[in-house]
Amino acid sequence: MQPRRFLRHAATVHWGARLAFPRSTLDAIEKAIGLAERAHGGEIRFAIETALPPLRVLDGVSPRARALEVFSHLRVWDTEHNNGVLIYVLLADRAVEIVADRGLSGRIAPAEWESVCRLMEQHFRARRFEVGSLAGVDAVGTLLARHFPASQRAAGPAHNELPDRPALL
Repeated sequence: MQPRRFLRHAATVHWGARLAFPRSTLDAIEKAIGLAERAHGGEIRFAIETALPPLRVLDGVSPRARALEVFSHLRVWDTEHNNGVLIYVLLADRAVEIVADRGLSGRIAPAEWESVCRLMEQHFRARRFEVGSLAGVDAVGTLLARHFPASQRAAGPAHNELPDRPALL
């Protein structure tokens, strides 16, 4: 167990997500996801979690492991072309994780996802949560457009399979 991590999660108040991500920021992220999805055939889901329960921290659940759980819980894997992407933010750990579905496996290098995470974390360290979130959504949208351009979608209006509104966990 890491005592500092445990204390950080225990001390992080659950309304902290509302301070870092007020309604106006959530609205901006939702709009950015909607705009990004017009340029590609993928699906983006954004989730924000303030802190993990103490027992989960004691069990050593990493931000990556939690992101995988959230990916499943929010059913990001349940898209027609298996091209859903979760952007997961764990505020207490100051961590961003990106989980991409199997349809993207081998198409986008892990290093590319990792660079998006580091970009967002850099903004978050400076408390620029909206700027960092929008930069992350834009970067993910660019990666998806390279491999799932909008031209590959079926004719007609795009079908939005996942909510664009960020989930506060």
